[in-house]
Amino acid sequence: MPGPLKTEAVVLRSIRYGEADRILHLYTPDRGRVGAIAKGVRRARSRFGGRLEPFFRLRIELHEGRGELLTVTGAHTVNGHSRLRGDARALDAAARACDAVGRLFETSEPHPAVFNLLCRALSLLDEQAGTVAQSSASQNDRPCSRPARIAFRRSSPEAGSIGTAACQWATTWAATAASRPIFRVATLKNSESD
Repeated sequence: MPGPLKTEAVVLRSIRYGEADRILHLYTPDRGRVGAIAKGVRRARSRFGGRLEPFFRLRIELHEGRGELLTVTGAHTVNGHSRLRGDARALDAAARACDAVGRLFETSEPHPAVFNLLCRALSLLDEQAGTVAQSSASQNDRPCSRPARIAFRRSSPEAGSIGTAACQWATTWAATAASRPIFRVATLKNSESD
């Protein structure tokens, strides 16, 4: 059904396309995962600015044409998660959460519970981005495990098996986080600067 569409979305992925465009993978509560193209977004005088970067939660206006990709016509930031980008561990956790949602829920089926879980995880990671480095040593070398477990805790009956699967994924991820190469590199860089 071609026409305008207004919804909230989280940017899962952003890919350069051509000279000035970007292709976005968005996750919405109404339509699940959708692909969209933002024309001219990489130009210096773009009306979107830096809003269409990964992990941004947006109130977005799209136009559905005849093709597979929707066209971005407007975007307003709901939450930019600015502190998240300054912490390597939190950034890695956010990237893994967005990647998991993108891979597990590839279809355009709506899953509002998954959208809410993703938004909650990104918000918690953003809140604790500055404190994770200090408290990771006291949490048995499991950085970001608490926000991941809290975010994916099954909080309502309608979350059902999706909430349970997400909670199991978050617990498994948290248990293996310290052994990942990105964490070892970030730890080495932090210890060299001290």
